[in-house]
Amino acid sequence: MKNVVITGSTKGVGFALAREFRRLGHSVVITGRTAEAVDSAVATLTSGPGTGRVIGHALDVTDPDAVAALWDHAAAKLGTIDLWINNAGVAHTTAPIIETSPQDVRAMVTTNMYGTIFGSQVAVRGMIAQGSGQVFNVLGGGSDGKIRPNMGVYGATKRGLDMFTAALVKEVKGTGVRVGQVRPGILITDGWRREAATAPDQVASQRKMLNILADHAEDVAPVLVDRMLSSTKNGDAIAWLTTGKITKRFMTPGYAKKHDVLGRYGL
Repeated sequence: MKNVVITGSTKGVGFALAREFRRLGHSVVITGRTAEAVDSAVATLTSGPGTGRVIGHALDVTDPDAVAALWDHAAAKLGTIDLWINNAGVAHTTAPIIETSPQDVRAMVTTNMYGTIFGSQVAVRGMIAQGSGQVFNVLGGGSDGKIRPNMGVYGATKRGLDMFTAALVKEVKGTGVRVGQVRPGILITDGWRREAATAPDQVASQRKMLNILADHAEDVAPVLVDRMLSSTKNGDAIAWLTTGKITKRFMTPGYAKKHDVLGRYGL
């Protein structure tokens, strides 16, 4: 069984991944910004299916010393860290670039980029020292270079992390450590719903498209976890919403109506 660290895992896709790893019997260290959020997530996970250990650790991923302390805490509790997933991120995608507040810009740039870069540095150093391990960086909209409405700042951080991850793949070659990326697609999470509540007109105009392309995190997590656990390739790129899948969805008559992911929330 594997020992897994997932940053930003008290909710959203990070939490869904943690739940799936534990369900399969793997031990998981989950993280969030506050002790309250971490404790709540730990309680929920341990009361659910699975036998893997769940360990919580609160930290700010933009603080390199705090990220180093996360590695030390996880290693002290579990020993070898087999898999480290840099998932912590912030998205503000309801306003164009010039209307995005300085606070939102700062939150996206520091959490998405600093968090992933510091996490990667700490994890790769630790894994080189222990002789093995694998790091996955969770990318998102914009990492493919495509421009999407109101995602200029967020997309820029993810595009930058695509390049960062590709560079790190080359740097770890021959070390026994592997680095990869995960593109989870468009997921309806609590964070997405909070964003949507501030821009109902935008959601309404995109409803059909979202019902074709979006998914629930809990439905996607089992596939992503299976792919990460079976990965043996440095530079592995795991994607949920592939071009083939998108094409099939658009070509399936009535798919948006059948796949009504927004209907669950009355949207």
